[in-house]
Amino acid sequence: MRKVNPEYVRAVIALANSGSYFRLISMSIRELGRGHCLMEAEIDGGKHLQAFGFVHGGVYSSLIDTAAFWAAICDLDEDMGITTVDLNVNYLAPIQEGKLITRGKLIKLGRTLGLGEATVTTAAGKLVAHGTSTLMLVPGLGFARGKELPPKFMKP
Repeated sequence: MRKVNPEYVRAVIALANSGSYFRLISMSIRELGRGHCLMEAEIDGGKHLQAFGFVHGGVYSSLIDTAAFWAAICDLDEDMGITTVDLNVNYLAPIQEGKLITRGKLIKLGRTLGLGEATVTTAAGKLVAHGTSTLMLVPGLGFARGKELPPKFMKP
């Protein structure tokens, strides 16, 4: 198994975390590696809550989709990209404030499709959402902002 280049991981985390959607949702990748991703989001009542005062389901969906996606990125070949083709989210508990911790995990990666999952918990460990994501592998799909990244894998 090829070893992922730590410089690549740092560069990809910086690229993702600087994206406008990440900033909009106040989410950030904290850890990234083969088959896993750890993310955090700080709840801001001014932008994350729905009319009844609880975190909007779209926030949970975004966190689950994003963590499952990034959990797969280090397992892909250098010239391969991915996109979500299906997302299933289970909303398990409402919250109004605090930090959300999302753990993404790659379940299986095939030649054309992958399956990931993610859990969203409060900082105290209460499970508030769970989801799965079907990912489609796309040859030649690169990052939209075209930033030069270090090589993905270490040389043997």
